[in-house]
Amino acid sequence: MTKPKEPQHGSGPPGKASPPKPILMLEDETSLTEELTPFFAYNGYDLVAVTNGVDGLKQIIARDFSVIICDMMMPNLPGDMFYRAVERTKPQLCKRFIFITGFKGNRDIEEFIGKVNGVMLWKPFQTHELMDAIQVVLQKTGG
Repeated sequence: MTKPKEPQHGSGPPGKASPPKPILMLEDETSLTEELTPFFAYNGYDLVAVTNGVDGLKQIIARDFSVIICDMMMPNLPGDMFYRAVERTKPQLCKRFIFITGFKGNRDIEEFIGKVNGVMLWKPFQTHELMDAIQVVLQKTGG
């Protein structure tokens, strides 16, 4: 039997697991969230998934997150409006966003991302691209 790999992300000493970093994912496509859940767990992250911005805001009010992965096009408070709500509620979390969308070339989305200097992934993306984006956010925020 082979030994399972240690999570790639953790600051604890070898052999001791560090507490999982909390990630909030706002994505109305539940199949994507379901695919990514075991991946996040394996890599040392605690994923909290919601399907709309209203539920995401409730989670933001309840706790802090190391990373916030936010779909731009969602029902009940799309990504840009969710970001603005977080900006008013917990502005320190605004540097922790990774925006995702399948609408490449949408001028409104691109202008918004430029204004907030956001990290953006275009769907479909590879898991290594997501991990790279998470590392950028964690390095930027000291997380």
